[in-house]
Amino acid sequence: MGGTRAVALLALGSFAMGTDAYAMAGLLPDIGADLDVSVSLAGQSVTAFTLCYALAAPVLSAVLARWGTRAVLVAALVVFVLANSGTAMAGSYAGLLGTRALAGVGAGLFTPAAATAAVALVPPERRGRALGLVLGGMSAGTVLGVPLGLLVAAGSGWRAALWLITALGLVALLGVATALPPVRGAAAPSLKDRIGALARPRVAVVVAVTFTQTVASLGLYTYLEPVLRSVADVGSAVPYLWVWGIGGVCGSFLAGTLVDRTGRPARLAVTLLGILGGALALLPWTAAVPGLVLLPLLVWGAVGWAFVVPQQHRLLAHDGGAAAVGLNSSATYLGGAAGSALGGLALAHGLDARLLPLLAAGAALAGVLFHLTVAGRFTGPGPHLTDTAHGAGAAGTTAAGAPERNAS
Repeated sequence: MGGTRAVALLALGSFAMGTDAYAMAGLLPDIGADLDVSVSLAGQSVTAFTLCYALAAPVLSAVLARWGTRAVLVAALVVFVLANSGTAMAGSYAGLLGTRALAGVGAGLFTPAAATAAVALVPPERRGRALGLVLGGMSAGTVLGVPLGLLVAAGSGWRAALWLITALGLVALLGVATALPPVRGAAAPSLKDRIGALARPRVAVVVAVTFTQTVASLGLYTYLEPVLRSVADVGSAVPYLWVWGIGGVCGSFLAGTLVDRTGRPARLAVTLLGILGGALALLPWTAAVPGLVLLPLLVWGAVGWAFVVPQQHRLLAHDGGAAAVGLNSSATYLGGAAGSALGGLALAHGLDARLLPLLAAGAALAGVLFHLTVAGRFTGPGPHLTDTAHGAGAAGTTAAGAPERNAS
C-alpha cells in the first residue's frame, strides 16, 4: 500500500478517536437518564476516559517501545473497538466507567503511534502533510463525527452513537491490520526521560500552564449541553457543538502560521489563554440575543485548540524535545480529567450550570496570571519561556500548520 493510502487509514482511526472523545459531552443527558444517574455522575465517564488517556500514553508507549509500530496500532484499535462496544452495551454505571476508561487506554496508545507511523511512511518532504492529515482526523471528528453521532443518538438512542464509533474503529482496525506496511519510527521517550524533563523548571512551568488551560476548556466542554440549556434554552446542542468544532479546526491550522510569522510563541500562548478566559466569561451573558452564543463558542473552539501549538513549539525548540512534549500532552488530558471531575462535583452540589463558564474563565485567567508572574523567574539568558524571534522554525508545527499533538 502506498504511503498516502496508509496515512489515510491512520487518519480514519484518529477520526474515530476524536469522535469518541468529544461526542460523549452531547450524550450525557441521555446516558444519565438511561442508567438512572445524574448528568454530573455521567460526566465522570469523560473523566475516566481522559484520565486513562493521559496515563496510558506515556506509560504504555514506553512499555511497548520494543513492539513494532504496526503491532502497537493494531493492539490499540482492538482495545478501542472492544471498549466502545462495551460502552454501547453497558447496563450499569460501573460498566460505563470501566469501558470508558478502557477506551481512553486505547486512544492514548493509538494517537502517538499513529503519528510515528505517518512520519515513517512518507518521504521527508511529505512528513508535515502526513502528520497534518492524521492529526486533522482527530479535529475533523469534532466537526463531522460529533454532530453525526448526536444525530444518530437523537434518532436511535445514545447506544447507537457508540456503535457508530465502534464501526469506525473496526474499519480502521481491519485496514491497519491487513494493509499497513511494517513501520518502525523513533523510540518513544522512556519514563525516566519524561520524569527528568518535568524536573526542569522551564518545562514544568509550560506544562502547568497547559494544565490550567485544559481544566478550563476541556473541563467545561464536558458539560456544554447542560450549560447551553441553562444559558440559551437550546433544544439541541448539535449545531453549537458543530460551531465549536469548526472554530477548533480553524484554530489548529492557523496557530502554526501565527507562530511562524510572529516568532513569539510565549506571547501568543498567553494571549490565546487570555482570549479563552474572556470568551468563557461572556458565554452566560449572550443568551439575551438569539444566536449570539455562537460567537463565544466559535472563539472558544479556535483558541482552545490553537493554544497547544505555541506551547509545544517552545518545548520542542528549546526545552527537552519529545519527552517534554509528551508531558505536555499528558497535562492536556489530565487537565481535562480534572476539569470534568470538578465540574461534575459542582453540579452535583447544586451549582447553577450557567455559573460553570465563569469558573472555567477563572481557571484560564489564573493560568495567565501564573504565566506572567512565575514564568519570569525562569527566563534566564536563553529564549526558553520568553518569545523566540528566530530559530524555532517549524519545530512545533507541521508543514501544514497543524499542531504536533502526537508526542506522548
